Amino acid sequence: MSLSIEMLLRQSAAQLADAGSESPQIDAAVLLCFVLDKPRSYLLTWPEKTLDTEQQAAFDVALQRRLVGEPVAYIVGEREFWSLPLKVAQHTLIPRPDTERLVELALEKIPAEPCSVLDLGTGTGAIALAIASERPDLQVSGIDLRPEAAQLARDNSENLQITNTRFLSGSWYSPLTVDERFAVIVSNPPYIDKTDPHLEQGDVRFEPKSALVADENGLADIRIISEQGRQFLQQGGWLLMEHGFEQGEVVRDILLELGYSQVSTAQDYAGLDRVTMGCWQG
Repeated sequence: MSLSIEMLLRQSAAQLADAGSESPQIDAAVLLCFVLDKPRSYLLTWPEKTLDTEQQAAFDVALQRRLVGEPVAYIVGEREFWSLPLKVAQHTLIPRPDTERLVELALEKIPAEPCSVLDLGTGTGAIALAIASERPDLQVSGIDLRPEAAQLARDNSENLQITNTRFLSGSWYSPLTVDERFAVIVSNPPYIDKTDPHLEQGDVRFEPKSALVADENGLADIRIISEQGRQFLQQGGWLLMEHGFEQGEVVRDILLELGYSQVSTAQDYAGLDRVTMGCWQG
């Protein structure tokens, strides 16, 4: 016997809560909207509706995937970031709300006149596309090591009809020509130490370790980005990097040792150190 939408939501939310979901009601609703291909308002408007056999089977599969911990974003293939619906895949990180803080700070540093901005480790293209959507006069480039990630970012750009972007594949700055200069470089690089126990908890278990883990206690890629970034920043350009909440001081030290000025760390929405930035005067 098929359950009504109301009963199915109640039952599946209880299962998800028992499995340790931090947002069981939201998870259940998102999965059901995905299976039904309906907006959230449909669930509220038609709580007595029942699923047909095919829909019920599809929901059961999606629910089982979530019950074993697979992120909702990977199950439905989409995640919203900066009010932009982005396609996601298991070879990219899932965009997180805290990273919107990096976008806010970057927008504050970008000059008023048209210029170029670079996003390193772009993944889904979330940061680059958020910036490009706010400033159509900019030329925003995104680089990711994995060709499939760069292609996903291109697909997101096309789907969103954001045309002032380009996405390249390669290791950090390697796809760029030696004469390219940027007013702002942003990055949410790998910054987690490989021994961090959080890597085996929650959604992170399913995300690509190459996008999370870095050598030197999580600082290796931050050092590379900071050191090589001096070659690609225009005079007075800014470098902004997301990092772990305990890494603010050491990242500031890295930037200062490399000759950056006006170095500071900004907090995320929870009040934790999250983004460190510095200006390159050349």
